[in-house]
Amino acid sequence: MKLKKMPSEFQKALPVLKKLHDADYEAYFVGGSVRDSLLNRQIHDVDIATSAYPEETKHVFHRTVDIGIEHGTVLVLENSGEYEITTFRTEDVYVDYRRPSKVLFVRSLEEDLKRRDFTVNAFALAHDGTVIDKFSGLSDLDNHLLRAVGNPEERFTEDALRIMRGFRFSASLNFDIEKLTFKAMTENADLLEKISIERTFIELDKLLTAPYWKKGISYLLEAKANQFLPYLVGKKAFLSEMMTNLAPDFLFSSSFQAWAFLIISIKQKEVKSFLRSWKTSNDFQKMVSQLIKLYEIREHRSLQLKDLYQFGKALAYSVEELRLGQGKAVQFDRIDYLDDQLDIHHKHDIVVNGGDLMKAFKLKPGPKLGQLLKQVEEGIVSKEIKNTKESIFAFVTEELKCE
Repeated sequence: MKLKKMPSEFQKALPVLKKLHDADYEAYFVGGSVRDSLLNRQIHDVDIATSAYPEETKHVFHRTVDIGIEHGTVLVLENSGEYEITTFRTEDVYVDYRRPSKVLFVRSLEEDLKRRDFTVNAFALAHDGTVIDKFSGLSDLDNHLLRAVGNPEERFTEDALRIMRGFRFSASLNFDIEKLTFKAMTENADLLEKISIERTFIELDKLLTAPYWKKGISYLLEAKANQFLPYLVGKKAFLSEMMTNLAPDFLFSSSFQAWAFLIISIKQKEVKSFLRSWKTSNDFQKMVSQLIKLYEIREHRSLQLKDLYQFGKALAYSVEELRLGQGKAVQFDRIDYLDDQLDIHHKHDIVVNGGDLMKAFKLKPGPKLGQLLKQVEEGIVSKEIKNTKESIFAFVTEELKCE
């Protein structure tokens, strides 16, 4: 098969392939970018595989960075672009269900392609647009089928993260998983406990924010993979209900929203403990926790000015999207109205600061000053105080008189 038109992302990178060819090395576009071009999907990263060994690649190009040279990858800076170029390689025995004990560089493209996870990710694309398909990936692509390259048992015991990647690809591509491939995923799902939770989080996060996330979750539950993921043990019924509670076409608009609703759905009260077990960042934990708090507020009452000030418009919209997806009453117009009513959106918007109050009222730093600033902030939000120097100073004067 030959592409009728090479996508612009590949066209821009063609001079890189040409330089390697001129130096008598093979070079191809490989991986997900080739698959996505065949599916007319947006291409993100252009990866290049070559018969040149890392030091040979560095000799061909003037500007390179050793980003993973022990694994055969060199970053090449060329034509105002950055390209990861990886030597054809095969791998020795896997020692921890994730990483090979040793990477072996080879000159054979086929040897390189047959170590990849799924047939639709094992294409190579030549500089003239010829698609090289060694494992019937084109047929699987036509049939919307996800099939392991070679022996599926070997693929998933080599790298158990491929099990999560399979669920994720099903969710992003809307592909079915071939029976023997799914059988091997199910039988080896317990190996997910051997994988670093940070890597598993990335895959589940991509799954949840994919267009066909319900399909991915359905496969995950059918394989009983949830039994080997933090806090999801025994939660199959809750996760199934999570899918049915949302409209068939509902898509999460952010990772924060997806994980918040996941936590809500499994009725997990210890939010921080859940998120810490997935090794998420402090910022991520804060955003998800706030979204859940606001969701719970909306379960009991309408939004107020103080709510919008505390949580922000974006988070409020995110909660209403979840409510809309469940067929509940929503208040998007009220959010817009309240946002317009706010005189400040952050305490930095207040026209005076602590230094101004210290100077004007001969105050010293400490709890008293902090309390006054908090009262001023709350007063402006509730519209009891205007955000003007005169109004704020008048309020502080009265407060100090009462002491």
